[in-house]
Amino acid sequence: MQGGGAEQLISAIIWMVLLIAIFYFLLYRPQQQQRKKHQEFLNSLKKGDKVITSGGIIGEIKSIEDNVVSLKVSEGTIIKVLKQSISSYFEEKKES
Repeated sequence: MQGGGAEQLISAIIWMVLLIAIFYFLLYRPQQQQRKKHQEFLNSLKKGDKVITSGGIIGEIKSIEDNVVSLKVSEGTIIKVLKQSISSYFEEKKES
């Protein structure tokens, strides 16, 4: 009768490993890939790029210093934002 307890323990361990594998492939790995892609995007930014911040501010990059980016948002208005807050390039829609 003691063999039944060992089988239950092995079965429980297998289920635990299976749940951890599912968690890794469905949640952790895609998030890690998304972070890597965003970091590559941030490293590719250069002066003159038009970007959108995570707060919705649209501006043109005037300078990049370490983790701070200076954005020109209108004539004579330059703001500084953290590099991490830039979410994407800004592409103006062209009317046809």
